[in-house]
Amino acid sequence: MYYSKVSRLSPGDMHMLTRFRLRNFKAWREADLTFGKITGLFGTNSAGKSSLIQLLLLLKQTKDATDRGLVLDLGGPGGMVNLGRFADIVHGHDKSQRISWNLDWTLPKPLKINDSSGASANSPLKGRCLQIRCEVGLRDAGLWPYELSYRFGGADFSLEQPQPKSKEFKLTTNCEEFAFKRIQGRPWQLTRPFKTHLFPNQVKSSYQNADFLNDFELEYEKLMDSIYYLGPLREHPQREYHWAGSSPDYVGQRGERTVQAILAATEQGEKRSLGYRRHKKPFQAMIAYWLKKLGLIQEFHLEEIGEGKNLYQAMVKTSSSSVSTALTDVGFGVSQVLPALVLLYYVPEGSTVLMEQPEIHLHPSVQSGLADVMLRVAATRNVQIIVESHSEHLMRRLQRRVAEAEIPSEDVRLYFVSAMEGVAQADDLALNEWGQIENWPPHFFGDEMGEIAEIAKAAIRRKLERPA
Repeated sequence: MYYSKVSRLSPGDMHMLTRFRLRNFKAWREADLTFGKITGLFGTNSAGKSSLIQLLLLLKQTKDATDRGLVLDLGGPGGMVNLGRFADIVHGHDKSQRISWNLDWTLPKPLKINDSSGASANSPLKGRCLQIRCEVGLRDAGLWPYELSYRFGGADFSLEQPQPKSKEFKLTTNCEEFAFKRIQGRPWQLTRPFKTHLFPNQVKSSYQNADFLNDFELEYEKLMDSIYYLGPLREHPQREYHWAGSSPDYVGQRGERTVQAILAATEQGEKRSLGYRRHKKPFQAMIAYWLKKLGLIQEFHLEEIGEGKNLYQAMVKTSSSSVSTALTDVGFGVSQVLPALVLLYYVPEGSTVLMEQPEIHLHPSVQSGLADVMLRVAATRNVQIIVESHSEHLMRRLQRRVAEAEIPSEDVRLYFVSAMEGVAQADDLALNEWGQIENWPPHFFGDEMGEIAEIAKAAIRRKLERPA
């Protein structure tokens, strides 16, 4: 069996996304998604599935931008996303509209907020759940942040414009147990938020008890840092790979650093908390194990070409009786699934992995097996996975494991994304404890029964037309 049974997948020591609401982003007039440990986005082409992932990547890209004054880093060539201009990302290309989103997540450990000024008698606030809300739009031909708000302990801490046409902001809270206390002699006006998550410096310097807002910002940045992405297009395998001992952050958006990641993890071994130690297998052996378990090849290893040259080859054996050959000389499927396997085991424990169409170029049985890999990683490495896919086989395997009580149904969230007249919508597929979807959309994976019926009718018609 691929998956180790657990009673419940726990958030554990991780920043786990729990809910995502958005308005007026690309094809989405509005959306409201709840995330599980594994979340699948299925549906028709060009319906808006990738846009949901793009917005998360846009937030990560903005957080990483060196220019603190940016509102949104819409990117350019070589970025995580390259989304053009505001008019290209706002719903209906209506530049008068604003884009807003609410992102909820859990913290690895409870956060406790003390009121050091003594202005609040009933402090502290504490909890493990945070939410950020942002609203951006055009103003004076440039992007403008209209609101930044964090929700913690059931209370909102917000930076908003009291007057629509004003550039002055006001710090507010609806918490009955807390009050911001302004420092006398510092009546400075508060300026706009920075990026999509930072309060301006005037907030901390103007209030005696606003330093805790730094904690919210830091937790948000940790959340963004814990997100990793693998796109739908992978690099072609190379005959030789150069590696001089560096440790890449991850495998890259196209899997271009996959081999370097394997070599780094293999060399560091027990020094990294990669989770494969629980299986008593070295990192490279773990990857080889899954490639064999998926039925793709018999053996896999990386081989140095000449001592001290820093050049390596990826070698495979397709069967027990075959000789080792370069990865470039076997089927394309191995090199396509390899970045997905390595990414899932290479990212730090507690990460969130975004994957688009990991099943491309894979046989249906391998697509099913890939779902088992995700389940194993979610359980043993506490990794949250959000996957955009067209694979019926991947989804059916998730359903099967729920039916077999290998994973609780509430830990798997499945969505069917469709579009009507340019407006996307996400239907939450009700997955019960028996692995059944109770609200199955019509023609979800095409009209399978219709195809079977047409084949039968065509066969009967041809038999009747055949001369006696």
